[in-house]
Amino acid sequence: MGGIIVTIFWFLVVLTPLVFVHEFGHYWFARRNGVRVETFSVGFGRELFGWNDSHGTRWKFSLIPFGGYVKMFGQSDIGPDEDGSELTPEEKAVSFSHKRLGQKAAIVAAGPFANIIFAIVIFIITFATVGQGFTPARITEVLPDTPAEAAGFQAGDLFVEVAGRRVERFEEVQLIVSLHPELPITVVVDRNGEEVIIQVTPRAEVEADPLGGEQRRGLIGVRGTEREFQRHNPLEATWQALRETGRMISLTATSINQMFAGDRSATELGGPIRIAQMSDSAASSPTSLIFFAAFLSINLGLINLLPIPLLDGGHLLFYAYEVVFRRPPHPKVLDFGLKIGLVLVLSLMLFATYNDLARLPVVQRLVALIT
Repeated sequence: MGGIIVTIFWFLVVLTPLVFVHEFGHYWFARRNGVRVETFSVGFGRELFGWNDSHGTRWKFSLIPFGGYVKMFGQSDIGPDEDGSELTPEEKAVSFSHKRLGQKAAIVAAGPFANIIFAIVIFIITFATVGQGFTPARITEVLPDTPAEAAGFQAGDLFVEVAGRRVERFEEVQLIVSLHPELPITVVVDRNGEEVIIQVTPRAEVEADPLGGEQRRGLIGVRGTEREFQRHNPLEATWQALRETGRMISLTATSINQMFAGDRSATELGGPIRIAQMSDSAASSPTSLIFFAAFLSINLGLINLLPIPLLDGGHLLFYAYEVVFRRPPHPKVLDFGLKIGLVLVLSLMLFATYNDLARLPVVQRLVALIT
């Protein structure tokens, strides 16, 4: 029981600030555009405690801590008001639905982008204070009987490009290769000052994940052991933070695309239990916990930008429709889209939670006893 409580604690330590940042992005842009914000909630369900500010916003923490929301005056997915009543000119002035299309899109997009900006800030501060640890993308050893040996890699080769992406660190090579199990990739290396192009197909290897389940990753069979640690000045830290964030966005997008294409198993998708477990594991080191929070913040922002009704990206999709066709979608279309989005989001959550439960050792033992 103590272990479960500690795991939940670190889960909330990581998740709560990210939820706050996301909702604050919506809140800040809404206030800057003259929208009256009625509620700012971290969590769902019954209110645990809260307060009202001078602008009439109710700030509160709620019972179910897995998410949050900002409720704006006049915010409705199927019309300018929720009860069919006419708004007064004063109410229209502070109503979300009566703002210009660009203002509404900015308010909606502000949440996901706040998460991405938050990750960048985390990286900047960390790289400028603690420093950025990395391994130069140079091969120090080619393992025998591996795809790397068969493809012709040599010790001393410096990776320049992997699967179309420029690399500077060995960690980048590992991440890109891991996303291509049994998928051929093109690699460019610098060998004694000359660029050499090599085709290689990473071997698929199944390994245990933090929850006791399995995941496939690609390996080619090279090692890089020249570890370096560098603290950057603010300008360089900013550039490296942007670069690291861009790399994480690219790799996350690649993983999502591979799942849809069938090149990566959807069973690797994790839900709240897996996030909690990974938060607990990352808590062994403050730096690891900070980096995990940044990674999770980026993923939270990207997921919310998916064009699924009910998510921020779904609202942006409706606004894009309005730009193209010069009119908003029909209320029935909006209502149907939101219902479909609700089904998709709930199905995704249930599937991810099922994956989490299936990885738990106690569940695996129970299944083994039954079968």
